[in-house]
Amino acid sequence: MAANLGEGLSDANGGSVRHIPVLLDGVLKALEPGEGKVILDGTFGAGGYTRAILDAGADVIALDRDPNAIAGGQSMVAEFGGRLALHHTEFSALADFAPDGGLDGVVLDIGVSSMQIDEAGRGFSFQRNGPLDMRMSSSGVSAADVVNRAKVSDLIRIFGFLGEEKHSGRIARAIEKRRLNEPFQTTRDLANLIETVNPRKAKDKIHPATRVFQALRIFVNDELGELAQALFAAERALKPGGRLVVVTFHSLEDRIVKKFFSERAGKASGSRHLPMVEARQATFEPVGKGMVAASEEEAELNPRARSAKLRAGIRTMAPPERADMTIFDLPDLATLEKIGG
Repeated sequence: MAANLGEGLSDANGGSVRHIPVLLDGVLKALEPGEGKVILDGTFGAGGYTRAILDAGADVIALDRDPNAIAGGQSMVAEFGGRLALHHTEFSALADFAPDGGLDGVVLDIGVSSMQIDEAGRGFSFQRNGPLDMRMSSSGVSAADVVNRAKVSDLIRIFGFLGEEKHSGRIARAIEKRRLNEPFQTTRDLANLIETVNPRKAKDKIHPATRVFQALRIFVNDELGELAQALFAAERALKPGGRLVVVTFHSLEDRIVKKFFSERAGKASGSRHLPMVEARQATFEPVGKGMVAASEEEAELNPRARSAKLRAGIRTMAPPERADMTIFDLPDLATLEKIGG
């Protein structure tokens, strides 16, 4: 996920709103940046969190998979004279940029960037007609490839799980019928088809295409897999006492982060019907009392903050555990390679 801190603002219809950093005070409180510390910002975007961390005195290693974000951040690299290193890569590879596993902090903002939404040519929003793309890295399998090539059964699973779309079957079958005669090429093209199949009702708060577009974006960019791998990478990259701070905007993302911290807490498991399993060493201890949400004031000022959830942990002395994806209980979905081939 090439998200960024303080960006990715969007309203319920997929349009963008003014840039405001999300949960910035909470992030800085949990991260505790300061002079002499090295913090990795895995989701640079336009540098909202990075600038705040640099202003607090820490040095920053920042990553983004979006080449546009890397190009746009060069002025900040020059401004801070060697205190900011900016790299073009997915944040799942963050351990590759950790100096001997000695990071003092890692921050991840798991959301789509407002820069990406605003650029019609990226195809993230049906509010701005453009090619049906949605690739954060601008390479690989696009949303159009998925819509035009994936099996109906795969589309149903993608829309149903990643978008939590109740009408996934009806929409998938309508897509199959239409693409036999004419492939989907633009965002409005797909959105119009969805609205025909599932008309908007007066009580609906969001456009009928919102959940399908969300599902396609998450799938095309393997956002849940990237997040899971980034959590494992942070476990390896942080020094004892280092802090991992993650801001999510979707229930699927928050569930992964919550499961990770719960799994890494090292608590014994079992029930009154089964023997207790010996507790493992905790690799993370919680920061604060758990999940942090936006205040009423911030939510009023910044609509995107309404769904934001912050979770954080402090790395212990225990060695990192195995990167076991099964702890997240994610379903098997079609692979991008299979669809793109």
